[in-house]
Amino acid sequence: MWKDFFYFSRSEKQGIIVLLILIALVILIGSGLSVYRKQKEPVYPENIEEEYNRFMASLKKQDSIEAQKRLFVRNDYKRNIPRQPVILQHFDPNITDSITFCRMGLQPWIAKNILRYRAKGGKFRRPEDFRKIYGLSEEQYTTLLPYIYISDKFQRKDTIRMASEQRYRAPDTITRPFKYPAGTMVNLNTADTAELKKIPGIGSGIAKRIVSYRNRLGGFYHVSQLQEINLNVDEFSNWFGVEDGEITRINLNKVSIERLKAHPYFNFYQAKAIVEYRKRKGDLKRLDQLAFYDEFTDKDMERMKHYACFE
Repeated sequence: MWKDFFYFSRSEKQGIIVLLILIALVILIGSGLSVYRKQKEPVYPENIEEEYNRFMASLKKQDSIEAQKRLFVRNDYKRNIPRQPVILQHFDPNITDSITFCRMGLQPWIAKNILRYRAKGGKFRRPEDFRKIYGLSEEQYTTLLPYIYISDKFQRKDTIRMASEQRYRAPDTITRPFKYPAGTMVNLNTADTAELKKIPGIGSGIAKRIVSYRNRLGGFYHVSQLQEINLNVDEFSNWFGVEDGEITRINLNKVSIERLKAHPYFNFYQAKAIVEYRKRKGDLKRLDQLAFYDEFTDKDMERMKHYACFE
């Protein structure tokens, strides 16, 4: 009877065989995967920590090289940025804008400090007051001092205060400055500030402005040049005179760009054109040899001829 339990039909025998085959395949595949995984497991060397440190050091070295390359490119870019030429000119620090300050060589943040000082009600009563600006170096102040002039309306407060003080003095204690009588002629190229202040309408500020501009020019060739420093020529034309041969001339065949652009009648581009002409064509013999340059106008030529020489 027990044979009945182990009797299988033909189809059942085939099914059992197929099942056994599948079981065998599953066992074989499982064994193969185990072996494969064991082969794929990473084998760490004994000096793994040393290898790791060496790898991190190489990364840091590479980062350092890249940083140096970026710094070099940045510095090279800065070196290739053209520097704006410094243009010195007369200015009133009470009304001059920030662009003009920067053109005269001041850093933008110093120009901002000046505007902030004025916005808070600060005034420049004397050229020496310009020194109080925060961040302005002594060298910058010394360079700009000859070009500073203070408009009359900003000097008026001191004038009113002095007049008020004099009102309370006894009449016999008031000392009035000596002034030349009408008809007196003063040589505009030789008078110092003390003599200039003897002319009615000229005080210390205007006298210093005249002497400073005369030094920059090398002398006046006509009284009308006073209008270039905002003075009324009609008011002073009857007091001043100039004589021939009192002007210091500049040798255009030897002068440098820096020296030439410091003159009120030569800007940076004109000075550069003169030096380039000398390099390419030799010494200048006449001023009209520069006429074909766009940097020179007829008005420039007329003014320059009084201050130029060629030997």
